[in-house]
Amino acid sequence: MKREDYGRLRWRCSRRALLELDIALTRFLDERFDQLSEEQQQVFVELADMEDHDLWYLISGQAECEDPRLAPIVALLRKS
Repeated sequence: MKREDYGRLRWRCSRRALLELDIALTRFLDERFDQLSEEQQQVFVELADMEDHDLWYLISGQAECEDPRLAPIVALLRKS
């Protein structure tokens, strides 16, 4: 991922309506993002584009992730 794209993604992750998402996404981005494959990074970007409450329900385990492409990253976010 290009540096400017990473910067935009970091800004999006840290400017969420829910503080819990700010913390979870930014921490994951700082600690684990660079270890992901390009495909996994794209999945993370897709998750970061989700509506806050929908994403929080997935990350917190209040909703099950039914999309098999998203599930591995959601599982990593839950562990973080």
